[in-house]
Amino acid sequence: MRRTRNTSLDAVVTDFLLLGLAHPPNLRAFLFLVFFLIYILTQLGNLLILLTVWADPKLHARPMYILLGVLSFLDMWLSSVIVPRLILNFTPASKAIPFGGCVAQLYFFHFLGSTQCFLYTLMAYDRYLAICQPLRYPVLMNGKLCTILVSGAWVAGSIHGSIQTTLTFRLPYCGPNQIDYFICDIPAVLRLACADTTVNELVTFVDIGVVAASCFMLILLSYANIVHAILKIRTADGRKRAFSTCGSHLTVVTVYYVPCIFIYLRAGSKSPFDGAVAVFYTVVTPLLNPLIYTLRNQEVKSALKRLTAGRRDVGGEK
Repeated sequence: MRRTRNTSLDAVVTDFLLLGLAHPPNLRAFLFLVFFLIYILTQLGNLLILLTVWADPKLHARPMYILLGVLSFLDMWLSSVIVPRLILNFTPASKAIPFGGCVAQLYFFHFLGSTQCFLYTLMAYDRYLAICQPLRYPVLMNGKLCTILVSGAWVAGSIHGSIQTTLTFRLPYCGPNQIDYFICDIPAVLRLACADTTVNELVTFVDIGVVAASCFMLILLSYANIVHAILKIRTADGRKRAFSTCGSHLTVVTVYYVPCIFIYLRAGSKSPFDGAVAVFYTVVTPLLNPLIYTLRNQEVKSALKRLTAGRRDVGGEK
């Protein structure tokens, strides 16, 4: 149980100081350039995937690639919520973030992050139907149903973000105001509360940790059935294509869920590895998604070639 601070409730916090990632001062410029480059590459890579899915008729008519386009859109926005503020920590600019700004960052981080969590589960379900129920796939997963499921993921993510933000900031914050983290996230912010946070930590454990772990287990269960079905494919080429398509998704899921579960299943405790782990799934994963899906997915690579070839043809006609 978290004890209440004895600080006077008259001293209300109006802003927070994000201390950021611990780093040697002589590496500040280097880290600024690294994270700035990661942000630019993340935006460009995911934008390329989004435009490819939208422009190629063979992709945007298929649920798998509709989900991939939504994932790229989420990655662009999630990166924009996190990385620009992280970059500021490596500049002489003030580390202060207004109270309202902290509320907004926490809400959008959990809104987009949980939507992404549900989306990964939908992607696993889509692959399960495509490989394990190929004859019924067009009926079980069509464009209309895919749109409904994606909309449901967005709504569920919004509800989750609202609940977590409301519960976190209903508590009094009367000082100190230094957040020992690089973003306004629930575990770091709760350490500054001037009230008992037991209920918040329990809700965080159930609503984030258990839900994320459950989604991860559902995904693993789906892929266990997928692997079993793939091994029954008689041709080596068919097995290779199926493993390639599913391998990219499983790679992304692993690098996203494992760090997330590590952070939120132990929300009441603190580890020196928390910052590095959080950077991996909030900053690095959105960068890796376009690389994984383009390098390991033959259909996306073919669509990119058609897209670039079409642009060259248009340029040649001019």
